[in-house]
Amino acid sequence: MSERAQERSELEFQRLLDKLPAAAYTCDVDGLITFYNPRAVELWGRAPRLNDAADRFCGSFKLSSPDGTPIRHEQCWMALALREDREYNGLEIVVERPNGYRVTALAHANPIHDATGSLAGAVNVLVDISDRRRAEDVLREADRAKDEFLAILAHELRNPLAPLRHIVELLRTPVPPDLKWAVDVIDRQTRHMARLIDDLLEVSRVSHRKIELRKQRVELTEIVRAAVETSRPLIEVAGHELRVTLPTSPVLLDADPTRVAQALSNLLNNAAKYTARGGRVWLTAERQGRDAVVTVGDTGIGIPAEMIPRVFAMFAQVEQSMERAQGGLGIGLTLAKRLIEMHGGTLQAHSDGPGKGAEFTVRLPTATTMAPEAESPSPEDKTARPTVRILVVDDNRDSAESLSLLLQTLGNDVRTAHDGLEAVELAKEQQPELVLLDLGLPGLNGYEVAREIRRLPWGKGTVLIALTGWGQEEDRRRSAEAGFDHHLVKPVDTVRLRSILASIGRGG
Repeated sequence: MSERAQERSELEFQRLLDKLPAAAYTCDVDGLITFYNPRAVELWGRAPRLNDAADRFCGSFKLSSPDGTPIRHEQCWMALALREDREYNGLEIVVERPNGYRVTALAHANPIHDATGSLAGAVNVLVDISDRRRAEDVLREADRAKDEFLAILAHELRNPLAPLRHIVELLRTPVPPDLKWAVDVIDRQTRHMARLIDDLLEVSRVSHRKIELRKQRVELTEIVRAAVETSRPLIEVAGHELRVTLPTSPVLLDADPTRVAQALSNLLNNAAKYTARGGRVWLTAERQGRDAVVTVGDTGIGIPAEMIPRVFAMFAQVEQSMERAQGGLGIGLTLAKRLIEMHGGTLQAHSDGPGKGAEFTVRLPTATTMAPEAESPSPEDKTARPTVRILVVDDNRDSAESLSLLLQTLGNDVRTAHDGLEAVELAKEQQPELVLLDLGLPGLNGYEVAREIRRLPWGKGTVLIALTGWGQEEDRRRSAEAGFDHHLVKPVDTVRLRSILASIGRGG
């Protein structure tokens, strides 16, 4: 190519770069800037000097990676493209203008070769993505604030629920026949409130993939029975007829039984909620080929055709009229679908239209062989147990006193403290076998109290339970690091608590 033709080619290339809706500039083989377009001046905040060593590779600007790590000019994408004779496309870089303002851009640095194939320089195209980055930062901050708000809300709502649940347990035995209905109402409603709180946090954790499945070999019938038992009170209070059909032979899954049962229970609760009083709800579980298939159906209000694609969307509810206000946040189906999909399964909805009921079909892959079953003690074991020395620590006096009274009725030696310093002193005096410890305490917080107890000679064998309104993964991690054996959220699961008491009583 003649020198004149070469000049024409370079001029045409520069005209092309001039028209680009992005910043662009070129360097020679030594890294000296030979051309830049107007968008480059806008991005940099000033015009660089051509063929000047002071502006070599990328102008005399401060550069950094998105995490703030400074980038030396000899290591910028343009310098690397020239030194290694290779492309560097779509790499993110932060340019600090002379006035201190920072611009985030995607850099596309590519070598330029002459007619003989020799390296002649490089071109860098910079796409300003600052607005996109700022929008993403705002969304991340909003998401973080939402999660923090939900966690605080759950904590604040769980605290008043705890003493209510303790008192319900106290009232159950013995309870006069004319008061049994009232006790059952309180029990159902507090359980319902606790479930709503859990669903709020669960759907957020599932969306952010913060839930770790604890899979095991399990029989489908066992999961279905757990789901039905959870949902039965809601179905019965609505006066529905419930029909459950179980498989005639074992259907095995590699699954987290708690999470699958949670998904099925959400489907049953949804059926009960959207079915008029005295309706029918059914659940059928069976094997179809290599899949375990569970169908939950009802004779309820049905789903309009246009709602089928949106029925699993967050906060979606088929009908929100005052006559159909049945409680709930519109997240149960969302949570169920995501939990099933985490297991490699599918959840689909079907309805023939308004007033014709609905069916939800779960498909899960089956396993092939049954793992040996471990014997587990019955949580309702009524045999006499030795007295357990227990320390209950909570600055919410209603919660502490009601739980202490409940534990005393079970035959235990219980003491109560309301702040961290008092808890440590009482623990030294009592040497408890079990400590139920709130985390947010005055004086010393629950983590500090746990560490203090673990330092004592007898404290290494004490069972420590974090009993708190905080139930996020980070909270569970922190309590484990502080030496807690269990992390239970308020209101306490009394079946789980009795199981732990039984293991202490047996010396296990």
